[in-house]
Amino acid sequence: MTPSRYLSRLRLSAFRNYTAAALDLDERHVVLTGPNGAGKTNLLEAISLLSPGRGLRRAAFETVQAQGSDGPWAVAATIETSEGPTDIGTGAGTGDAGRRVRINGANARSIEAMSDYLRVLWLTPAMDGLFSGPGSERRRFLDRLVTTLIPGHSAAVNDFDKVMRQRNRLLEDNADPRWLNAIEVQMAEVAAAIHLARTDSLTHLQDLIAQSLEQGSFPAAHLALTPLFEDRHEPVSSSALEAELMELWAGTRGLDRAAGRTTSGPHRVDLDVTYAQKGMPAALGSTGEQKALLIGLILAHARLVKQRTGITPFLLLDEIAAHLDPDRRRALFVALDGLGTQCFLTGTDPLLFEALEARAQRITVRDGRVFPDR
Repeated sequence: MTPSRYLSRLRLSAFRNYTAAALDLDERHVVLTGPNGAGKTNLLEAISLLSPGRGLRRAAFETVQAQGSDGPWAVAATIETSEGPTDIGTGAGTGDAGRRVRINGANARSIEAMSDYLRVLWLTPAMDGLFSGPGSERRRFLDRLVTTLIPGHSAAVNDFDKVMRQRNRLLEDNADPRWLNAIEVQMAEVAAAIHLARTDSLTHLQDLIAQSLEQGSFPAAHLALTPLFEDRHEPVSSSALEAELMELWAGTRGLDRAAGRTTSGPHRVDLDVTYAQKGMPAALGSTGEQKALLIGLILAHARLVKQRTGITPFLLLDEIAAHLDPDRRRALFVALDGLGTQCFLTGTDPLLFEALEARAQRITVRDGRVFPDR
């Protein structure tokens, strides 16, 4: 299936181990091969920064600037769409508080404006232990999925963290209850938006997975959030949820002051994942089963994003093929073709991608330089 949009040009400047890099691409998938440390993942990270948030490594923006460079780092791309090409660029200089975004040469109104033209999803080796690791990693993964559907979600999560830290400081300082009341009103408003965005997104994703439970080549996940409240009913309306949260936090100030943190809220919710076909917690699956389950989940979410937004997300798959057997690699490539999007895949061995044949363009990466195959 020919993608409805694709990256035709990618330019990097002073980014990670790239002094400068230029790639001119067509609509096919992109396979990046080369030794470890050559800069393959850095290219994926650059593309991931064409979306809200801090990219696939969650790095502070000042750390992505190439060592020894005095100039700002920059990532620029041309996105081909049915309405024509769009130029998108982002970057930051030393000392900048955040990063800037330009679209077709003009300053964007917000970071989220990039999402009008592209959405991005990724899988990296660091995510292999997602189901058996700490809940914070699953929340981060969930919030990334939600952000591809609701671009402002990432900013809401950051806003909640900032306001929650203010509450923690007020508790530590034994501040006037009126100050705590005010800060908890702010917290509740953002917390309700976060929680409802998560639950709505999961509902739609679960419905889509259930519709194709027996059709996919990868195992399906059953997804649920752990309860937001331990001892009370969870309201469905935003205003009622805000009221419950404010009542909860007002009643736990003493406990939270003693703990030195806010002990309840959306930052404590976990994503519960079950291997649907086996009825087994995902964390109990083998390494291969967990990897396949994660791939199936990303493929399902990509279909959901296409269904809900009309934009099929670009997929960034870092070292995805190394731990799949040949049959499952072929199944993955067929599934990627079926999405109708451009996917970027990395690996150290070009043979892993032979089954893609002419459906992919191949680029060798060595020491921060790119060499398209001719």
